[in-house]
Amino acid sequence: MSYKIEINDGIATFIINRPEMRNAINYAVMDGLETFLAKVESDDSIAYAVITGEGDRAFCSGGDLSEFHGFRTADDAFPMLSRMAKILYRLSTLPVPVIGLVNGAAVGGGCEIATACDYRLVSSKAKAGFIQGTLAITSGWGGATQLFLKMNNYATALKLVAEAKVHTAETLKVIGWATDVYDGNPQDGLKKFLTDMEKIHPSVHRAYKKIAIRNWQTDEVERQMLEEAKQCAQLWESDAHHKAVESFLKK
Repeated sequence: MSYKIEINDGIATFIINRPEMRNAINYAVMDGLETFLAKVESDDSIAYAVITGEGDRAFCSGGDLSEFHGFRTADDAFPMLSRMAKILYRLSTLPVPVIGLVNGAAVGGGCEIATACDYRLVSSKAKAGFIQGTLAITSGWGGATQLFLKMNNYATALKLVAEAKVHTAETLKVIGWATDVYDGNPQDGLKKFLTDMEKIHPSVHRAYKKIAIRNWQTDEVERQMLEEAKQCAQLWESDAHHKAVESFLKK
């Protein structure tokens, strides 16, 4: 199974279960995410949602190029890109706090998934970055839209996507992308992170999340994320992108 869904003590967890592929996203994982989102949206007993990856090497390495590299044109790429943009918008607008438990590398689309979460709890050994530029494309799942929405420093956010570099957990904490950094076991880190939040009734967290979602709806964030997907699709069909992907796959 490419994913696992666990619900325990009011915490719903989605685990990308493809460690042999550095937890890259394929269509099976997309199906799982949609199932997970529907569960959280419909179950009032859930207080928190968590997204993480299996193992300790990768949170998520983005889209599975072995599955998607056959896309040659914008029309080929846009259905996949827009589907993930819609998934990440739903993830960001879940009625409960969403925690990206970044247990390992989060690069490319993996960084977009984490950015769509309300909080990013990052392992001290993990690294993350919007590296899409190295493949001559932009982020395509709405991650840049989420980044500019959630980071206070515009120049820092723009530099993060424009330089297409991978950064350490400590650097990500300093610039404000990582909410907190933990050492050791991810579940212990999560438990510590939730200690103070769990003292507050879940209805309060849901109420504050409603306020945020109302603002995002006013700003038409979903439309902006889909425009981001369209822009990426246009770059996807460029010769520069295809050459970059071929070079990457030969490594």
